[in-house]
Amino acid sequence: MIFFCVPADAKSTVTLAELTGTVGVQMEEFVRDTVRQSELNGDSLLIFQLDTPGGLVEAMRGIVQSILASRVPVAVWIPSGGRAASAGAFIVQSAHIAAMSPGTNIGAAHPVTGGGDNIPDGDMNTKVMNDLKAQMRSVVQLRGRNVDTAEAMITESISLTATEALREKVIDIIAPDVNALIKAASGRRVKLGQQSAKISFDDEVAVNRVNMSFSEQLIQFVSSPEIAYLLLSGGMMAIFFEVITPGGFILGTTGGVMLLLGAIGLKMLPFNWAGIVLIVAGVVLMAVDLIAGTSGLLTLLGLPVMCLGGVFLFRAPGGELLQISLSFIAGTAIALGICFGVVAYFVIKGLRRRISTGKQGMIGLTVEVIADGQVKCHGEIWRAKSDEVMTVGETGIVTAVDGMTLTVRRSAG
Repeated sequence: MIFFCVPADAKSTVTLAELTGTVGVQMEEFVRDTVRQSELNGDSLLIFQLDTPGGLVEAMRGIVQSILASRVPVAVWIPSGGRAASAGAFIVQSAHIAAMSPGTNIGAAHPVTGGGDNIPDGDMNTKVMNDLKAQMRSVVQLRGRNVDTAEAMITESISLTATEALREKVIDIIAPDVNALIKAASGRRVKLGQQSAKISFDDEVAVNRVNMSFSEQLIQFVSSPEIAYLLLSGGMMAIFFEVITPGGFILGTTGGVMLLLGAIGLKMLPFNWAGIVLIVAGVVLMAVDLIAGTSGLLTLLGLPVMCLGGVFLFRAPGGELLQISLSFIAGTAIALGICFGVVAYFVIKGLRRRISTGKQGMIGLTVEVIADGQVKCHGEIWRAKSDEVMTVGETGIVTAVDGMTLTVRRSAG
């Protein structure tokens, strides 16, 4: 985590931290650390700039808990062009001040499976829905906002624009930028624990921007479900090609790095081993197709198997609010399949190419008879033998190599 220095003569400080991407373990840790540091700084306000498609239920709960327990007023603000979908809607509602920019949206918090489908009707659906509705009601009631509309984000999966959200009283402020947000927050009273506090600023306000470190950004990036799926599938393919065409280590090293990054992403997500097995099975089917030469039939089967692997990969407890793009999974599988076909073409071409070096590379070359028992090949003089009578000046073809002696036959025609 990177903290920028605040000028010593600043009278009021505001910390601004960006939350972008999937709500996961890394974002949860970042929020917890930022809240703790903001409290140590004695900030007048902590602003989280949020843009997320959703994420993990447990990570969302951790973020909500950190905000609710904060001893510094917290504003969650959706910047222009951003959204707070699914798990993001819960995070916005937990803030002391919920704010949006024009051109943003909030909601669509209906729980889904890892494949993006509704949870099948039954006890599990009822349990998950009731749990999430209770979570939403508790934070919305605490902040004094519209419970019915907030709950409809879950039950009806509604999504609201900034203007609609303000009218329905699920946010407090519409602010086009940070300065407008700070100005609108000034003078508001919020509840910090059991105490009521007024947000106030001195004449001078310094904004302390907080960013994730490079390692945190990398973990946040690879913990995206789509990226993790891409890294796993691509890494397996790269390692397979390295196995059948050893020597360069480029594909193998690249594949190993991709698998390592994919494993880091999986560690941050609730994954299902069935999905990994299906991805491996898909790659194996395409590999067998390449080795056995089944004219692409197994590749056509392997691609949908890989897609199924992506669908089931994150279908696990804790991922009820994890929305994965099925179109991305299908597109990735098709793109990897095309790459597989292109690389396979060059691999097969290379494996079938006639050897041009060493003794085997001599076979088939043209030679010229320069004397009895001697021929010239590529400017070099070799001993030669033949079952045919060949005269000086004739040309022949090398049929075998035995040490420094070439077996030749007369050229056709």
